[in-house]
Amino acid sequence: MPKALLDFLGYCFFFWSNENEEPPHIHVCKGKPSKNSTKFWIRDDEIVLEHNNANIPAKDLKKIQMYISLNKKDIIYEWFRHFNQ
Repeated sequence: MPKALLDFLGYCFFFWSNENEEPPHIHVCKGKPSKNSTKFWIRDDEIVLEHNNANIPAKDLKKIQMYISLNKKDIIYEWFRHFNQ
């Protein structure tokens, strides 16, 4: 697993295995994966916050969004590897 998906600021980055019908996105929460996670869509030209169910503070959301953007290539690679696409 690339470092991009391990952790950042204590947040966990992950995919749910039953969401391969959706476009690439990543879930984020503190600690371990949880259904109350925050979701970001990963698009060609931007990283879009879908929802903040993990109630991540705004200052951290900005940092996380930038982190995802900087590691987008690795995250997308892992998305397609995870879903065998």
